Amino acid sequence: MRAISTRSADLAPSPSFAKRFDLDITVGPAMELGEIQGGRRRIIPITGGRASGDVSGEVLAGGADWQTVYLDGLTLLEARYAVRLNDGTTIGVINRGVRRAPVEVARRLAAGERVEPHLYYFRTAPVFEVAPGPHHWLAENVFIGAGERLPDRVRLQVWQMN
Repeated sequence: MRAISTRSADLAPSPSFAKRFDLDITVGPAMELGEIQGGRRRIIPITGGRASGDVSGEVLAGGADWQTVYLDGLTLLEARYAVRLNDGTTIGVINRGVRRAPVEVARRLAAGERVEPHLYYFRTAPVFEVAPGPHHWLAENVFIGAGERLPDRVRLQVWQMN
């Protein structure tokens, strides 16, 4: 059996990040489904918004964020929506993430209050569905998002991992 080397020269380079675009996503009131598998299930409708930066266009109405909210301040997120880019290309977005906060901060967020973003952790891992063409790089890379929840919207900065 061959020994596995753990020398740093044998490892892939550490990732770096480049900010690629911002999403400003408007949302409607939550629809409460009740207690499901140990958490409270909520569906947050996506009503529109904008993308700006290396990806620019309109966030289309009709998507939703399916959330599971736990009593300890943890919220698991899974949003699906579409963005129509300025050149007419429509891309699908599947954005899974985690928002965690002290219990009182999580309660304020769930109630629709404005909370300073440094008081909670909100990170996502968006995946993009896009046809071959000039925007296919979105499907060929890994991205992370850093989010802020406002009463009527979600703001995400999207970073490409290199």
